[in-house]
Amino acid sequence: MSSTVSTSHGVHPPMRLSSLESPHSQPSSVPFGQPESDVNDAEQTELLSVSWNQDYGCFSAGTSHGFRIYNCNPFKETFRRDLKSGGFGIVEMLFRCNILALVGGGANPQYPPNKVMIWDDHQSRCIGEFAFRSDVRAVKLRRDRIVVVLEHKIYVYNFTDLKLLHQIETLANPKGLCCLSHQSNTSVLACPGLQRGQVRVEHFGLKVTKFISAHDSNIACLTLTMDGLLLATASVKGTLIRIFNTMDGTRLQEVRRGVDKAEIYSMALSPTVQWLAVSSDKGTVHLFSLRVRVVGEDASDQNMSGQAPGMVHQNSSTSLDALISPSTGANASSSLAFMRGVLPKYFSSEWSFAQFHLPEVTRYIVAFGSQNSVMVVGMDGSFYRCSFDHVNGGEMEQQEYVRFLKTNIHRPRAATT
Repeated sequence: MSSTVSTSHGVHPPMRLSSLESPHSQPSSVPFGQPESDVNDAEQTELLSVSWNQDYGCFSAGTSHGFRIYNCNPFKETFRRDLKSGGFGIVEMLFRCNILALVGGGANPQYPPNKVMIWDDHQSRCIGEFAFRSDVRAVKLRRDRIVVVLEHKIYVYNFTDLKLLHQIETLANPKGLCCLSHQSNTSVLACPGLQRGQVRVEHFGLKVTKFISAHDSNIACLTLTMDGLLLATASVKGTLIRIFNTMDGTRLQEVRRGVDKAEIYSMALSPTVQWLAVSSDKGTVHLFSLRVRVVGEDASDQNMSGQAPGMVHQNSSTSLDALISPSTGANASSSLAFMRGVLPKYFSSEWSFAQFHLPEVTRYIVAFGSQNSVMVVGMDGSFYRCSFDHVNGGEMEQQEYVRFLKTNIHRPRAATT
């Protein structure tokens, strides 16, 4: 096995991180080295990573001098650790509890990039350490699992005792692509398979492994719904995004970001499973309307024994009738659809329902907020909140802009693609 694990006095159960509500607080014991209270943005702190927590309520920012936590609604910095010379390339939150997964990064990493430190802010110390023979590409957390992603392998550990549960081989995965379900009643992991364009889906609770041939090209981005029953994928071409049923691998829907090749930066599925948001290097966030049927969506669903809102296919995962809405949704389709047999395939594709244009200067990650809103965080230290018309679509309206971290990146005018 190419990993070693050490613990310190066991792993305490996660609890709500009250200290994350106090900006600039410092630990009583400092495993990071000496804190530096006067490290500030004037020193051009470099932003190394940004990552949403599991419910999109806040996000973490790894910097060249520590890390910070930001609340999204209302937007505010709630916590930071500033260090003289300690960068973090990965800062992964577990909802809003006291546990963080940290990996060093930048020119002066706080820890070697082949180590994962499990930091308990309630105890102000590291309670576990994972060491590997190669650099860590990503870390994903859920309440009962710690997932560490290397370029060719994924390790899954039990959270309570840090014991190794699974080892998964993958195709070369330099981006650390991997996603988890976050509901307690499902335990699903999705990652690249061993073949180009293939996604491996692990249903740990059911002890079922499903391989989905999602694209002809390599996978560039993927995301799961909170229950892990739906998967969205994009390839390195960046033109098509596909939605799959993770139980049987059925393709349920295909939407088109555009015709030209693009790098997909991130994707997010809304909690209601009605919307898909996609960001790319074209400077546009696209919002797609999904045709996945949701309980309570129409009159026929309201007769389903008064079930709480949720996806119908939880009770019949292989039924396409339960998964796909009879309507095509609000996505725009080409008016030239009658010539499908003659024109290229993209003329009959489902195009985005709403759009938000951004400067093409940096990488952006997207998430859903409340009341038909989308949040965008940029690696230039920018935060946007925009709203969309859920009936008519079109251009989204910017509601909020915050520059939460100053960087050296030049901001050109917004793209108009």
